[in-house]
Amino acid sequence: MTISRRQAIAALGSGAALGLPTGVGARAPAPARFLHGVASGDPAADGAVLWTRATPIGDAGDVPLRWQVSTAPDGAPVREGRVAARAARDHTAKVEATGLQPGREYWFRFETEAGERSPTGRFRTLPVGATADVALAVVSCQLYPGGLFNAYQAIAELDRLDAVVHLGDYIYEYGATGYGAQIGRRLGRLPEPAHEIVTLADYRARHAQTKRDPDMQAAHARAAFICVWDDHEVTNDSWIGGAENHQPEAEGDWPTRKAAAMQAYFEWMPIRDPKPGRPWEAINRQFDFGDLATLLMVETRLLGRSKQVAAKGETPEPSEYAALLAERADPKRELLGADQQRWLEGALRRSKRQGKPWQLLGNQVVMARVAGPDLERSMGPDRYAAFVAKLPLAYAARIPAAVAGYKAGIPFNMDSWDGYPPARERLYASFRRAGVRPIVLSGDSHAAWANDLHDARGTLVAAEFGTTAITSPSYGDLIPGIGPMIADANPEVRFCDQKGKGFLLLTLTPGAAVADFRTVSTITAKPFTTATVARYASRPARPLERLA
Repeated sequence: MTISRRQAIAALGSGAALGLPTGVGARAPAPARFLHGVASGDPAADGAVLWTRATPIGDAGDVPLRWQVSTAPDGAPVREGRVAARAARDHTAKVEATGLQPGREYWFRFETEAGERSPTGRFRTLPVGATADVALAVVSCQLYPGGLFNAYQAIAELDRLDAVVHLGDYIYEYGATGYGAQIGRRLGRLPEPAHEIVTLADYRARHAQTKRDPDMQAAHARAAFICVWDDHEVTNDSWIGGAENHQPEAEGDWPTRKAAAMQAYFEWMPIRDPKPGRPWEAINRQFDFGDLATLLMVETRLLGRSKQVAAKGETPEPSEYAALLAERADPKRELLGADQQRWLEGALRRSKRQGKPWQLLGNQVVMARVAGPDLERSMGPDRYAAFVAKLPLAYAARIPAAVAGYKAGIPFNMDSWDGYPPARERLYASFRRAGVRPIVLSGDSHAAWANDLHDARGTLVAAEFGTTAITSPSYGDLIPGIGPMIADANPEVRFCDQKGKGFLLLTLTPGAAVADFRTVSTITAKPFTTATVARYASRPARPLERLA
């Protein structure tokens, strides 16, 4: 099944739009089951988006639903209404509950007209006015075949949680012989469908598989998610005009694939649908936590990003170094795009003017300057030679070639902000004009980071906390000790863990923003344990401070 952007707009618009009950009562009640749990998202001071999927039993038509919000798990409803799980939206349903009180916990549920009840979910509305603290779980990169979602079980069991900030890679596009398949085969977690996803039906099926996971459902039931996509919700290393992992000759044109992926995302995620007249890609938006913080979610993939600088092969040849570095330095290259950056600067300025001590950027890719480590020098010649000799065949030539590129000035990751240094400096100039020193939250890298960010003049402009992956493999799975090697090689990097899997717990108070880097002991079995491997604090106008 393929779909054009025009068809997708028709499906998401009109009667399919968020919260509109078109189709309810138009046919006999359809029996259905809630196989994918419930979720909430995009919290506001007076409510949140509520989501579910009603899987019909023997009937592919629309499924009428009732929804309720209460102040206790089994309490009387304080808000209720009706919504349809429409066939045109893959039987997903979203409604925006409003009229609630700020800064308090609520519980919600759905029910079919045949009496089937969904699991109960929970969310917290955003606070207004004086706010003592905020607790956010920051997550990214959850390759389904890569392991069990133990980190989501740990998040679901947290005593205090205001929201989950998801920085992307909620699904991956690869098939059953691709990335992570070896682990997935061992765990019985191979992706559905078995091929690389390209069509609307494909993307819907992959989202559905992810939401059948019990730990994923538990986390969604625990707190509202504030989400943006990264690249794998469409395909690897996407940019405004295509992607590294999109081959038009075999997979069709890029706009069609992108439209299908975005439609499935808006159907299956607890996020507000696109506003009329705005590009679907413009999911940048703002969340205010009382007088304490402003969270600004930015989009760094499909809205303004220039094509990544890339070698002709998997690793650059020495003859390519000069051209790659010259292209990287081109001032016309964009990551956010001018319109989004203007919006961001204005929001930062308003937050500062309102006296809020913290401005957070929900950003997909690492922002710090990160030079690749000289593995031979870090390990010593003999240990390095032994390491290379034991590498899998696929990496035996690639890693030495990458190390040679690092020595020539090629950064560790050209898909991150390091591939767009002029755009990064323009962003830092926006920070200065707004009079803020924000906290940048980053995903994508499958590693945990605590970084002090400086502009080209060496001035401290921001702090960065990067969250590791829920399950996705990282360099630390291949190269022992690479995290400390990266930290030793880069003045901006205070902490780097390229091995652990887990999440970041960020606690804000007026005087400090404290990041606890939480890891799970395993992603291949249960039970498991959770540990804090590092704790850093950001305080106004000071470099990061290690607390543990």
